[in-house]
Amino acid sequence: MISYILTLCLNLCLVLAASRTSAPSGALVVSKAPAKGQYSKIQDAVNALSTSSTTAQSIFIEAGTYNEQVYITPRKAALTIYGYSENTADYNHNVVTITQKLSQNEVATNDLTATLRAWSTNFKLYNVNLVNSYGSGKQALALNAAATNQGYYACKFSGFQDTILAQTGTQLYAKSYIEGATDFIFGQHASAWFSSCDIRVLSASLGYITASGRASNEAGYYVLDHCSIAAKSGQSVAKGAYYLGRPWGAYARVAVQSTTISNVVNAAGWHIWNTGDERTDHVSFGEYGNSGDGAAGTRVIGTKLSKAVAITDVLGSGYVSAAYVDKAYL
Repeated sequence: MISYILTLCLNLCLVLAASRTSAPSGALVVSKAPAKGQYSKIQDAVNALSTSSTTAQSIFIEAGTYNEQVYITPRKAALTIYGYSENTADYNHNVVTITQKLSQNEVATNDLTATLRAWSTNFKLYNVNLVNSYGSGKQALALNAAATNQGYYACKFSGFQDTILAQTGTQLYAKSYIEGATDFIFGQHASAWFSSCDIRVLSASLGYITASGRASNEAGYYVLDHCSIAAKSGQSVAKGAYYLGRPWGAYARVAVQSTTISNVVNAAGWHIWNTGDERTDHVSFGEYGNSGDGAAGTRVIGTKLSKAVAITDVLGSGYVSAAYVDKAYL
């Protein structure tokens, strides 16, 4: 029995540690080297795809840094974008980066600041770093996930304020890296499951990880499951400078469970929206089975859950067969 379990674990690790260094059959190829790809810009490859076809589509991106904003329009077919990787299980091996630095100083909406504007259902992204390098001062998104049934696998999301807008429907973020300082996992309507993600905070006098904008008793829910929360390597972050979240909406709902939380998180855990506009009467901020110095303290707003939130409560009972869910990352 023990040998069987070890063999099973080994096989799983081998599956997850696979490389993807060439384009899958039928994929459009983007490359900084003209000899390797059909397109030099990711947006050009997206634009070349049909929005009316129902046949699954894919794009493969060769190694490199792409300085552009990418907009994925709504389409009927499932779309998968793969980044070149020699170890698809680990974001540390990512060699594809999409970066730009738009903020709401230059454009009118959160969406228009995003490095990736993902407006298509049944969308998956693998092994790509999304960066908004604007910095502090204004909303500046790395990702606007604006449609249901989206999955992000071994990706990196880097920003400062509003890094990820998880806005609509069901979404899955797995084995990924998420970085920011102010409300950097936020949105209004999505039910988003964050599985085994490394959440890293930047130097700031006061910071918030989540900002749920749930405004009524709708389905929206953010769950951080088996994640880790700590300061970004090389950043000086004071003990207690951060909160797990604050309520952007009056019915904000967030759970943090089975997560390692360092002392960057304040003993109070959760925060009001603003003085005089607290928005705490109907919030559901919960924790279960967390560890680390930041998991201890007196939670005035949040509560201890009696059991962990089930993934089916967030992604639905049929999630295991959903096309956007890659079970190998769970």
